[in-house]
Amino acid sequence: MTVGKSLIHSLIRLFVMVDDKISKNIYDLRKEIELIENELSELGDPVSDIPEMISNSNLIRSNEYFLKSDQKKTDLISLYAQYSGSMEVLLSSVFEIQTELKDVLHEQSLLIDSKRSKPKSKPKSKPKSKPKSKPKSKPKSKPKSKPKSKK
Repeated sequence: MTVGKSLIHSLIRLFVMVDDKISKNIYDLRKEIELIENELSELGDPVSDIPEMISNSNLIRSNEYFLKSDQKKTDLISLYAQYSGSMEVLLSSVFEIQTELKDVLHEQSLLIDSKRSKPKSKPKSKPKSKPKSKPKSKPKSKPKSKPKSKK
């Protein structure tokens, strides 16, 4: 495996690991945000004064509502801060991986270009060999004729 491929595989493993952690964190934060938003909406509108109650009772009821509402809003702000922090980490990881992948692609393209240019710029060190010819042999002479034997 080439260095570029192993680097790419390492980056992918790193991205998956970071992505899993951040995705789980973002998912959990998003669920908490939805839960608190639902609780806040269940509180409804601020309580209205009940004419039969004295003003101190109405103030106490309003105060209780605002305490609950303010606490939920404070929780939401805190969760949104964590959520945006996680999103920033995820985004910076994506940009880092993008930069590293660009570098790998650049290196790979340089390797490809150098491989393509090598055959063209290769100095001719060996002349092309001539096809092998048959070794020259001595001309065949006719064998000396033997005297024919008489019968």
